[in-house]
Amino acid sequence: MEVTLDSLIREVQAASTSTLEQLEAAAGRAADLADLGDSLLNHFVDRCRKGGKTWAEIGEHLGVTRQAAQKRFVEGTVTFERFTDRARLALAHANDEARAMNHNYIGTEHLLLALFDTNGGVSDQVLEELGFTHDAVAGEVKTMIGRGASGVAGQQPFTPRTKKVLEVAVSAAIQLGHNYVGTEHLLLALFRGQQGVAKVLLEKGGATEPIVLQKVVEKLTRSKSA
Repeated sequence: MEVTLDSLIREVQAASTSTLEQLEAAAGRAADLADLGDSLLNHFVDRCRKGGKTWAEIGEHLGVTRQAAQKRFVEGTVTFERFTDRARLALAHANDEARAMNHNYIGTEHLLLALFDTNGGVSDQVLEELGFTHDAVAGEVKTMIGRGASGVAGQQPFTPRTKKVLEVAVSAAIQLGHNYVGTEHLLLALFRGQQGVAKVLLEKGGATEPIVLQKVVEKLTRSKSA
């Protein structure tokens, strides 16, 4: 089915008669389309690379320089030495979440779902205290994006937005004076400079970055004093 502006407007308006609810739905749909667009580009860039195309050729056909193409699509700008075991577990679970929905990419929504089950990490506790549940968020993701048509296997690629979240998580840790990257920093990073599906779902549920930051600080302070 062809996606047009008119069809998107009709889809959003059919969901509610409230203009504010329509605005919220439009924000979610826009984030959904942006992440799918990232996934589409990732897929064909990966095919080009496997087919022996150079970054110069890929950049030319994308209308950008070789350096710009590499910066956007090459993983490796983030090293995971500082990531805690729970944070690394979350990244592994994000791949599982993507595969469970037959998605051939790891979006911010899959990372958010993974942050519910990190063996007692700070993200688990904060999300629970804010009233979020894994199943409810998974249901929202399926409503917004749907399941993929066929199963996927193996490690799925991060979308550019998710890669950015991983970079920002490192910055979030540094700003809090931490020499490690934990699940709490990944959760905070979902808000910063992003308009991905995860941020839309968190804000829809009443969570904002200041609220989450306050909860994170409270948890870490209690942990130190315990």
